[in-house]
Amino acid sequence: MIRTTRTNVDVAITASDEELMAAVRGGARAPFEQLFDRYRRAVWGFFRRRVQDPGAAEDLVQNVFTALLDAAPRYRAQGAFRSYLFGIAFNVLQAERRRQLSRATSPLDDELPDAHVVDADRALWVRAALAQLDPDERELVMLREYEGLSYQEIADLRQLPLNTVRSRLFRARMALRALLTPDVEIEEQSR
Repeated sequence: MIRTTRTNVDVAITASDEELMAAVRGGARAPFEQLFDRYRRAVWGFFRRRVQDPGAAEDLVQNVFTALLDAAPRYRAQGAFRSYLFGIAFNVLQAERRRQLSRATSPLDDELPDAHVVDADRALWVRAALAQLDPDERELVMLREYEGLSYQEIADLRQLPLNTVRSRLFRARMALRALLTPDVEIEEQSR
């Protein structure tokens, strides 16, 4: 149900993502613009942490929302809209990576997420450690830690059982920890 509240100046419409997508499915333009406004920055952040060029990230965002609009007639609210949208983003990223590889250039996942630390050396250290992870493990960590997806959303997105996501994330975090704290690992092995 779309709820409205009236002010002196304008009417504000608040609706769930699923309600907006149902309206888009029916051909409405304004609900699509609301979804775009809600998620543009999050989707851009998803790509920005994975590609080097901010302009390329913006192009990929446009591809995601174009794909969302194209898929609207087939949309069924079976899970969280956010998972559905990030699923499209993930597919667009995979297609772009394949395209880049076919052009014999370096893969887009060379650019890793910006660490939220003040010290630039630490940020480089975290990025280097992430680069050493297996690409699937790195993607799981990034979806959880940088995109803020729940375990269930990641399981839906990657089409994996929930417990598989949990165990792979655990292993990835342990591998990342070992890469970031090599002295601890050496001390533990010497005991």
